[in-house]
Amino acid sequence: MKTFVLVHGAWAGAWNWDLVAAQLRQAGHRVHVPTLSGLGERSHLAQFPITLTTHIDDIVNEMVWHDLRDVVLVGHSYAGFVITGVAERALERLAAIVYLDAFIPQDGQAFADFFGAPEGPLAPVPEIGKDDYPTAALTEQVTRLATPQPSGSFTEALAVSGAYLKVPRKSYILASGWDGFGAYAKPLRHDQAWSVHDLNCGHDVPLLMPGELSALLLQA
Repeated sequence: MKTFVLVHGAWAGAWNWDLVAAQLRQAGHRVHVPTLSGLGERSHLAQFPITLTTHIDDIVNEMVWHDLRDVVLVGHSYAGFVITGVAERALERLAAIVYLDAFIPQDGQAFADFFGAPEGPLAPVPEIGKDDYPTAALTEQVTRLATPQPSGSFTEALAVSGAYLKVPRKSYILASGWDGFGAYAKPLRHDQAWSVHDLNCGHDVPLLMPGELSALLLQA
């Protein structure tokens, strides 16, 4: 039995991992999917000051309060910032780290460095492209469940010492069906310390290819 902690991306929530979590649990594994503060079913907390540190605290505390060890820590997109910060705080609890079409931030970088600082306390949900999801039902689901992101989580810079590089097993899963995070995956393909995999789909991998993603996470 493996222990997974799955961290969703910006504007999402634990709901984004429902299909993958169900498959991993059906295979007999322990799966934790915390929703980050101010998002999803915790969007009522968005009235409070929430930063990247808050989101790192969310995941570290999930592991501490449930005494999770030998964790396979997975972060999607924005959550690359979160899991990199978690490794700085709780390296001893991690057996593997997986960046799923995600940022691998350098020291002093913030999410806003890539997309600009939001105006106001909440960053609005981006408009969904007409080709982002294969069905109208899936588009409607994401439109209904996505929530604005607390701006402080985008503007706070992350201090990175490189602790994530000390995690025993490191993987990068690239969504190769769009031009997004290939620059992160490219140098890792030649690094024997990393396993790199491609899934031919758009960015929202947990919803677009849950079965294939679950199989790759079991390899991690």
